[in-house]
Amino acid sequence: MGNEKVITAEQLTKRFGDFVAVDAISFEVSKGEIFGFLGANGAGKTTAMRMLCGLSLPTSGKATVAGFDVFKQNESIKKKIGYMSQKFSLYEDLTVKENIRFYGGIYGKSDSFIKEKTEKLLQQLHLTNEANALVRSLPLGWKQKLAFSVAIFHEPDIVFLDEPTGGVDPVTRREFWNMIYEASARGITVFVTTHYLDEAEYCNRVSIMVDGKIEALDTPAKLKEQYHAESMDEVFLQLARKATRSDG
Repeated sequence: MGNEKVITAEQLTKRFGDFVAVDAISFEVSKGEIFGFLGANGAGKTTAMRMLCGLSLPTSGKATVAGFDVFKQNESIKKKIGYMSQKFSLYEDLTVKENIRFYGGIYGKSDSFIKEKTEKLLQQLHLTNEANALVRSLPLGWKQKLAFSVAIFHEPDIVFLDEPTGGVDPVTRREFWNMIYEASARGITVFVTTHYLDEAEYCNRVSIMVDGKIEALDTPAKLKEQYHAESMDEVFLQLARKATRSDG
């Protein structure tokens, strides 16, 4: 992890009418860092992530992602990041190979880049024999590993992962986290939301949002020390008890 900051947020705020979804949050994320972004449902984390991905304009505050301003250069941000969510990432009606080619094309990669990298990727994922299989026929764990690989196929500076391991078994989750570590070691910054508190332990630093504000931000070890907790689960519960809102 270098000292280079690839995400900065200063008093970043998003309002919907009178409702403050994200309330003046400030933080920085370094190049190659695995940054856990936690919060109960309704805490504001998805709204915050959408602003950082250039999908939603903030109401006020400042933020840069991969050196670009989220207000003025949100289209440039989209080219420098990857994104994967539990809800949608691959086209079920396309084959494995077609999905890879499609996403490579969206990010403007050359045919030769796509061709060469596709072969390598299929080998790494042990999917060479399934290259022409429809994605819908793959087991969930394979889909999620493929979705992550596709999200970083164009070698982005940052990959945003929104609940990436939902619904998969513990062994597959561990394999998925090995892929995250490999991406981080190559200098890709990983910004991840998760419901699994054991996964927070795998992050370099963790922020915990409550009611639109960041209530805690530090390494898992320091947070456990600060809150006299045995696990990140306990830290999270102590903070979540403060929450006054529960949906959205």
